[in-house]
Parts: sequence; C-alpha cells; structure tokens
Amino acid sequence: METLQTPDRLIRLAVDLVNTKSLDPEKLTSAGALERFLLDHGEPTADVDEDDLAQVKAVRERIRPVFHAEPRDAARILNDLLAEYAVRPYLSDHDGAPWHLHVARPEATWAAWLAAGTALGLAGFAAGHGFAAIDSCAAEDCERVFVNPAERRPRRFCTPTCSSRTRVASYRARQAAGSGT
Repeated sequence: METLQTPDRLIRLAVDLVNTKSLDPEKLTSAGALERFLLDHGEPTADVDEDDLAQVKAVRERIRPVFHAEPRDAARILNDLLAEYAVRPYLSDHDGAPWHLHVARPEATWAAWLAAGTALGLAGFAAGHGFAAIDSCAAEDCERVFVNPAERRPRRFCTPTCSSRTRVASYRARQAAGSGT
C-alpha cells in the first residue's frame, strides 16, 4: 500500500481521484469500487472497507480545491495535506518489491497514503510547471480536472470531446443569434 509511485503516476492518481466525482455519477460507490480504483492505479493489492471509502472521499474533497484555487490558496492546501499526512521520505523493499520511496507512515490508511502521495505529486508538479497548469475543464457541463505540462500550449478543457462540444455549442448559438431565431 505504501509504494510511492513515480511523479507522473502520483499526478495521474490525484487527477483521477478528484475525477471520481464530477457531474458524472459518483464512481467510488463501494469498497469494491475503491479497491478497483487502487488496483487500476498500480497497487498490487487493496484490502479496503467502507471506512476506507469514507476517508478516501474526504481526502478527495480536500484535494479538489487545488484545481480551482488561486496559487497561494492551492499551495496552502497542499502544504496542509503534506504537514498532516506526509513523513520524511524513506526507502523500502517490503514484500519483495523493488526499492521504492514511501512518504506516508508504514501504518497509514489508504486515505492517508493517498493524501500524502497526491499532495506530493501536485506540489512537485506546481513547482515545476506553475499552478496555471493545474486546472479544471472550461466546459459548462463538465467538472473534471486536469494537469497540463505543455509550456506553450494553454489548455482549457479536460478532453478534446469537451473542447469540441463547447465549440459546436458556441457556433450554434452564434448561428441562432445571427438568424434572428
């Protein structure tokens, strides 16, 4: 449970965790759904219960504002999560796994592990790319979040689908306004 993923995987974990609840139906509906989420994100095993589910959802809601906040507020949120959940990184090769870093206590719950790892991943990403690269979709009917490491390609939408849907809706609105209907 404690394996620290690569920075890219920690960032993807943070984005995917926040995106488990958007305008789409809730994706973490049961302990089994949380287990599948963890397994899909590289954990070799995931023994979770309903208490883990509630705690992970609470962590998700603490991370979500980072994607909407002004830089100082986002930094404060991440620093608070790191202060509460992260420990000094240490190397481990437990359970026959190759050497890897841990940033959560050995006895950490899944929620504490996610809080420490995702906060570290987002903090590192912000330090390298700026908070402007941590954003939420500009489509009116979408609440998904994303990160954009491309320096010269500003991004406003989570996917090309949202971009296209918004562009088509804007075009149709202009056409309707122009035709007087």
